Amino acid sequence: MYSPNRFVFSCLLLKNEFFSIFLHKLEVTNMPAQFMLQQIGLVALGGAIGAGLRYIIGNWISYETFPIATITVNLVGSFLLGIIALSTSQNIISSELALFLGTGMIGAFTTMSAFSMDTIELLQNGNTSNAAIYVMLTFSLCPILAWSGWLLGDKFLV
Repeated sequence: MYSPNRFVFSCLLLKNEFFSIFLHKLEVTNMPAQFMLQQIGLVALGGAIGAGLRYIIGNWISYETFPIATITVNLVGSFLLGIIALSTSQNIISSELALFLGTGMIGAFTTMSAFSMDTIELLQNGNTSNAAIYVMLTFSLCPILAWSGWLLGDKFLV
């Protein structure tokens, strides 16, 4: 049976576990807390922008029988992440900008959880063929577009 007190207690335990892991990470890496908080801030700010963009696109593109919005953000995000990864590896962008853009913005923009729920919804509605197409397109095109972004970045940025 659901208990609000049990939920609150579980959240408090998770919060304590998170902070103990965070503090342990700082001790192990000898990373100054201020630097770690700056990195978290960059990821959080980028994440807010990416999540906002995904929300806007999700409302802009209608979902009737196929989750076009989710596959669009995942494909575009994969392509952009390829460019960001190449740019980081070639020192074209700083590690801070990579955290902001890649981990934060693109990490929040793309979404495995929405992909999973869209697939389940398609299956529950009897759209087995659309579910299969959606899974195949996502798992084949996302890596291809990430690689394409890398190659395009290599051609024009390096």
